Amino acid sequence: MPNPIVLIPARMASTRLPNKPLADIHGQPMIVQVLRRAMEAKVGPTVVAAAEQAVVDAVEAAGGQAVLTDPSLPSGSDRIYQALRQVDPTAHYDVVVNLQGDLPTLDPSLVSAVLAPLQDPAVDIATLAVEITEPQERENPNVVKPVCAFVGGKRIARALYFTRCSAPWDQGDERQPLYHHIGIYAYRREALERFVSLPPSPLEERERLEQLRALEAGMRVDVALVDTLPLGVDTPADLERARALLAQQ
Repeated sequence: MPNPIVLIPARMASTRLPNKPLADIHGQPMIVQVLRRAMEAKVGPTVVAAAEQAVVDAVEAAGGQAVLTDPSLPSGSDRIYQALRQVDPTAHYDVVVNLQGDLPTLDPSLVSAVLAPLQDPAVDIATLAVEITEPQERENPNVVKPVCAFVGGKRIARALYFTRCSAPWDQGDERQPLYHHIGIYAYRREALERFVSLPPSPLEERERLEQLRALEAGMRVDVALVDTLPLGVDTPADLERARALLAQQ
């Protein structure tokens, strides 16, 4: 059975919502709300990989665990790998869940769901998707689509590609399903180590999608289909929506 650890990368730099990890949501910083959702999943220990000391301080003040990482690291995957080497130098944990730090209303079941594809030993990386129901999302380049086929009612499929385009071709029939990628990942430890050692790939740079680096390197990425799309907080309006949603809960 996998032995996972959940790592949450967080950094203060955000053009649309400055100091985003520390944004207040009902008396707690957003990063603490995300940490709590991850802990509610009960899949393993949860640690915040912070780029700034202020984030570490906020997490520790709330009773959580955080480690300070190099603020110049280029991506969240690099950040969680550096944190992993700090908190688990003896490689006790063999699976690493990379959970975005801007999902304060996350359904904790998604943290468990992303582990399901790793039951197949051939899978290197697992991630999530939900079926698109809003017609405008089918053409929206900000909605990343995994190209995969859930056949015969199965809830796990192999990803052949990820794109900002509308894909695969729906033949003009909007009843053909397209899927909205959810940026939560579970890496086998050795897959994460390999991934961060690779240079950015041509398709990754063209689509601006980091997961294409893994596919271009021949790594296997499987997608678990879920029913819930978490709210990612990127703007002040998103923050107000998150506050309202958590108030209802």
